[in-house]
This record gives sequence, structure tokens and C-alpha cells, in this order.
Amino acid sequence: MSALPLLRQHLIDPDVCIRCNTCEEACKPKAITHDKRNYVVDFAKCNSCGDCLPPCPTGAIDTWREVRAPFTLEEQLTWDSLPAPDASGAGAAREEGEPTGGDGAEAMPDEVSRLVDEANRAQGGRVPPPWSAAHPYVGLYGRERPAVATVAGTYRLTSEDSDVDIRHIVLDFGRTAFPVLEGQSIGIIPPGTDSEGRPHHVRLYSVASPRNGERPNHNNLALTVKRVTTDHDGRPVQGVASNHLCDLKRGATVDVTGPYGTSFLMPNHRDAKLLMVCTGTGSAPMRAMTERRRRRMGLGEGGSILLFFGARRPEELPYFGPLSKLPSQLIDVELAFSRVPGGAKEYVQDRIRERAEDVAAWISEPDTFVYLCGHKRMEKGVLEAFADVCRASGVDWATQRDEMLRGGRLHIETY
Repeated sequence: MSALPLLRQHLIDPDVCIRCNTCEEACKPKAITHDKRNYVVDFAKCNSCGDCLPPCPTGAIDTWREVRAPFTLEEQLTWDSLPAPDASGAGAAREEGEPTGGDGAEAMPDEVSRLVDEANRAQGGRVPPPWSAAHPYVGLYGRERPAVATVAGTYRLTSEDSDVDIRHIVLDFGRTAFPVLEGQSIGIIPPGTDSEGRPHHVRLYSVASPRNGERPNHNNLALTVKRVTTDHDGRPVQGVASNHLCDLKRGATVDVTGPYGTSFLMPNHRDAKLLMVCTGTGSAPMRAMTERRRRRMGLGEGGSILLFFGARRPEELPYFGPLSKLPSQLIDVELAFSRVPGGAKEYVQDRIRERAEDVAAWISEPDTFVYLCGHKRMEKGVLEAFADVCRASGVDWATQRDEMLRGGRLHIETY
């Protein structure tokens, strides 16, 4: 009897997923659902439209597997990690672009490659990286064999009298190869188990340092971590990974997975301009890119930087001190504060509208690359502001936006 034909199944990697709900919100056929532990895809409802791919900030959604019989929702809801490939010929799930081992020469079968390309070309598609971005390494370390990093330094970025505790944490990898690029993320494995006795999920954090290390030419990197003490509705909650990281002392060790991310990368050609919009810890990848440019100013390898940075108050703005010392010939900074006592509420989109003429000119230039990173709530307001400034200059934002997405010039990472 002949073997059953392989089916292509869309899955969500529980090791990488940060449970931000963007995929479920974007899924028109309602194929994605979740419980308190996992986000899963119903094989019977999924039509491979690709709408869920662009919003995912981690790439967890861009996971596929060739199977004899689809994994059920019940099976997926029990996973802590994607199951290992079985002996039936089903292929291992992986992020597109992830190394396959050895020198990376092994390729997916032609049919699988075709289907992945087809999914990524769907409406919206997976946003390509800037054409001049360096090649990223992805998924070198997983939960079963993590890299072990040592805390080389940790300090509080926000003032001691602020109720927002944001830390700058430096992790040293010693002799372990862990190459990262600006815009990539790493996974942190919190120790212990949850209330059901299962290992905690991996949590992702954007790298806040350049590719050659927080300390130049050292095998280390930095993270920007906010201690989570409330949920989105203000109810008390203790963030498992954030509190673990913020409480670590120098010399402690951390289990790390990754790196992750193949899209939110910085361009490397001489005339590339960076238009950045961020809030809070969304400043991490912006800090990495800005620091990369600062260190290489003498080489004249990049264009201008325009940064819109928002927080509730100045004392809650990460990197406020170092940011104020950056030379004006490197970066143009617009700060927005929404909770200053006695002051009017101001958000990053308000500052964008105040700089409408400049922003419209930047967006229209083919060498401008736009990056948004921060809380999900800011995304709608910022995109509406872009639409307004484009409209005022006679440019159709919808057309411009699609053009930028296809060209790898608009990158959005919100949570």
C-alpha cells in the first residue's frame, strides 16, 4: 500500500511565541486560537492566506511542517516545544532562513520551498529585510541545548523614585559563538516551572547593542528589560522572565536561545537613512542601530537618523542621559511625554505631525528605512500620523506603505 501523501501544516512555535495575540487578530478564517498556555492553528480552517505573518514580532508564526496526518488542536495545546520530527518522513519545522546544520548547504525540498515562498508572497507577506542588511543567523540554540551567558553588568536606567523599573543588562557569552545583528532578539529561559508544573515559556527580548558587542569587539550583548508588575489592565502580576532578569546579580548565569529575526534589520549601505519611532523598551533595537552608527561615524557609511521617542515622563525614558549626549550630526531627536504633571499629554504621533514636512520628505526617499517598536497601542496612532503627513504632501499613504513593505523599508515590531 502506498504511503499517504505529505500535507503542509501551519504551526506556531511555542518556544518563540510571546503570546501577543497579533496573529489571532489578523487571522480572517479564525483558524488561530489559544488557551492560557499556547497559540495554535486549526489545520481544517487555515487557508494559508499569510495575513498572520507580517504582524508577528518574533517569527513564531512562520513555522511549517510536512506531515502524514495533521497535528490536532488538542495536541498543539500540550506542547512546550515543537515535537521532534518523526520517522514517517515529516520534515522538521523551522523558521525560513534558519540554518539547517553544518555549513547550511542542505536545502528544503523544492515543493516545500515553493510553498514557503507562496505563503510569504500572500497579501502583506513577510516583510523582507533591507536589501543591504547583513545575513542573520537564526535559531542556533534552542531550549534543549541553550547557550549559557553570564551577567557581566546590570544597572537601572530609570530613576530610583520612578515606579517604572527598566534595566540595562549585559550578557557575556565567553567562548560560545552567538552572533547577533541589530534588530534581532534572543530568548530567555526562566528557571522553574509554572503552576501546572511545566517549564516556563521562553521569553524574547530585543538586543540593545551593536553586532560587535556592548563592549566593542567582545562576545557580549545588552538587553533593555522592564520589570513587569501589572498586566495591560493594571492588575498586579509578576512577569516571570522580567523579574528574573531584573533580580540577577553580576556573575549569575542565564540560559539563552536564538538568535531570532530575519526582517527587522538595519541597512548597511552608505546613503541609508533611519526613521525610528519607539516607546519604552521598544528603544532597544533603536539603541543598537544608533550605537552601530555612532561607532562608525568616521567612516561616513550611513545617512541621517530621525528618532521619535515617547514615554510617560522624562524619568521613565530609557537611555535619556546617553541620548542627550549624541552629536546632532548623527541623530535628530524628538521626545514626547504623556504624563508630565501640569503639562499637556503628548505622544510620538503628535511630534510626527509637528514635523510633517520633514517626515513626508523622509518617507518618500527610497533610501529611508522606517522602524516602529513599542507597545501595540502606539502602532495605530503612528500609522495614522504617517497617513496624515503623506496626504498633506500629496502622497497616498496606502500606496506608499505597500511599496515600503515590499521593498523592506517599513518594519513594525509592537507587543
